[in-house]
Order: sequence, then structure tokens, then C-alpha cells
Amino acid sequence: MARPRSFDRDHVLHAAERQFRTSGYNGTSVDDISASTGLGRGSLYAAFDGKRGVLLQAMAGYSARLGRFVPEALAGPDEGALERLRGFLLRAVEGVPLADDVPPVPDRAAAACFAAKMALELGASDPEVERLANACFSAVATAVAECVRAAQRSGDIDPDADPDDLAYLLLTIVRGIDAVGASGHNPARLTSIAESAFALLPRPRHH
Repeated sequence: MARPRSFDRDHVLHAAERQFRTSGYNGTSVDDISASTGLGRGSLYAAFDGKRGVLLQAMAGYSARLGRFVPEALAGPDEGALERLRGFLLRAVEGVPLADDVPPVPDRAAAACFAAKMALELGASDPEVERLANACFSAVATAVAECVRAAQRSGDIDPDADPDDLAYLLLTIVRGIDAVGASGHNPARLTSIAESAFALLPRPRHH
């Protein structure tokens, strides 16, 4: 008789995500995942089809989490949209949080965007990783573009600016903050980058 799946699938994937963020994909072994999740090698292969299967499902879960969290953080009345964009940029200073049910990552480098980290390491050689990473970026950019449109409706951003272009500009800055933060720059420097990026948003002519 096969043993029933008596583990919390989401918790296992969240713990594996933390391990991949900390050590990278190639720096993480099946034994590392087993140790971090409490699931034996056999169970990992049976439930997830090995290390790559764990990664793909962890990335899919991360994408779904971002797809809920970012729109919620950026939603609200039009008149507060500009300030919500500022908050989005400033939150990048801390990195992308892990799920609530796993311990914090050990350093700022491991708090970088999981999708971006895996895309840099594997995206060129693994189309599925690239597809999942792009889904993450698209979910964030779509939510940011909606917030830009709200700020345009309230008269706080130039109505002629392209919301999608601005969204990808802000997304790129946020991921750049990730990279600079991961290389050891202090939070004051990262905050300055976020504030400078916010100041670059095109305002209406009459401002």
C-alpha cells in the first residue's frame, strides 16, 4: 500500500522556495530539499517528480501569491494611487517576502524575487522556468499599470504617458533594487533608489 500524502503541499513548496532562493537551483540538492521540507527523497519524487518538479510547482505557487498580493497592495481609490506606487517601490527595499509559514530568509540576497532569480539562473536553458518567470512579471506589471491608470485619472501622472511602459519601468527598477540589495548595498542606498525612481514618474504639465 502506498503511504497517503499526509503532508501540507503548500508548506513543502514554500520551504523549497526558501531553499532555492538561498542556494540557487544548482546549489540545492534533493537532500537539501528533503532536509528543509521534512519530506523523504522517495516522497519528493512520488509527489513532485524530483527537484525540477518541485521548482516548477514552487514557482507556480509563487506566481499565484504575487498575483494576489501585488494587486491587493495597489488597489484602492484613484486619489491614493500615486502614494501606492511609492509604497510599491519602497517595499522593494526589503525584498519579496516569503510565505507566512516558513522562517525568514537568512540575508537580503535570498529575499530577491524568486522568479527573477530562477530566470537568471535557468531561463535561457529551461523554457518552462522562463514561462513561469514571465507570468510573474506580467502579473506584477498588469497590477502596476492599473495603478498608473488610476493615478492618471486622479490627475497625478501625465495622462499622455503609457501605463504599460511605466509599469515595466517600475518593475525593472524594483528588480534592479533586488539585484543591488543582494550584492550588499545598505537599505539607505536602496531607499534612495526607490525615492529617485518615484520622482521620475511623469507628472501632469500643470504641476
